[in-house]
Amino acid sequence: MSAQTTMLRASSSTREGDWRRASCRYFISPAWPRASQSSRCASSGKSAAGATPHKSNPSARARSTEVPQDFPGGTGPRGWISRYAWGGEYHKVVGDKLDALVEALHREFPEPFAARAYVDTGPVVERVAARHAGLGWLGKNTCLIHEELGSCFFLGVIVTTLDLAASLGPAEAPPPDLCGNCRLCIEACPTAAIVEPYVLDARRCIAYLTIELRGAIPEELRAPIGRHVFGCDICQDVCPWNHRAPATAPAEFEPRRHGANSLFAPDLEWLLSLTEEEFRKAFRGSPVKRAKWRGLVRNACVALGNSGLQPGAPRYKEICERLSQLGAAEDDVLAEHARWALERLGGAPPVVDSLVAAPPFVTPAK
Repeated sequence: MSAQTTMLRASSSTREGDWRRASCRYFISPAWPRASQSSRCASSGKSAAGATPHKSNPSARARSTEVPQDFPGGTGPRGWISRYAWGGEYHKVVGDKLDALVEALHREFPEPFAARAYVDTGPVVERVAARHAGLGWLGKNTCLIHEELGSCFFLGVIVTTLDLAASLGPAEAPPPDLCGNCRLCIEACPTAAIVEPYVLDARRCIAYLTIELRGAIPEELRAPIGRHVFGCDICQDVCPWNHRAPATAPAEFEPRRHGANSLFAPDLEWLLSLTEEEFRKAFRGSPVKRAKWRGLVRNACVALGNSGLQPGAPRYKEICERLSQLGAAEDDVLAEHARWALERLGGAPPVVDSLVAAPPFVTPAK
């Protein structure tokens, strides 16, 4: 069993099949201290690769997801994809390690036992059970925080009938809450999704709005979203416990490239212009595919509307033409968000000749 892996236990049960009175085993891996807990509808700030922002840029503490207009390697506005989604699919990367751990358990313990691994896929609230397993406390941003690793890690779950020793003794309590009087995550959230300490309104969370929401983003939340096109890292970036956490750069989570485009601070015009087929190719095996093509293009419209791109700037005309095409599309959600962005940029609809000359926009079949 790898020395990188710590296995801990929390009491649990399941009604599935013969798995009664089973146990949940949780592990975290110090190999991925910059990877984060996943939560489909709540916590934002999933991060998985690269150095801790404040270590490479002290001024990045409270604004690490503000992407500069002038970016090396090209011109034009850039968006932001949460760090955990820069590289490969974390479900597979962590899932493979969990499967290897189950195999190691079978080699170590010859008696028959059942085991099933989950990576953000099973009927388990991982962060709550992990707290009771002794892994940390639940922070005011609702993420699990480990005193040494911060909150940027993935949680893996193995539900098993194997009788393992509990990580906390009968008289031991879970780690105490060490957030103290800190309110940085609450104050930094652009959409005020953390409505009070330890309470997060998922309907306002940028992670939910850019990944899970399938319809229109509420207009009052579009400007606060800024240039986020997939997820958000803000509430964890500002957390002091992440500023002292170790940083690693696992190859699986390094930013992927698709031709000249990188998933680190992606070019917004590129995202806006993707066809559905191009989206499938670019994001095959990537967490970003969960947003689906319509969701990512919708998000790119919002990010461009917030980009501050001025008339006369490089690619301003091309971007406004593309937004005009989307504004005339059959897809009501895309059309409405494109028109919103176009109005924010002060762009007038292109003349008829420009529309004829431009590549036609075809809404994929539903």
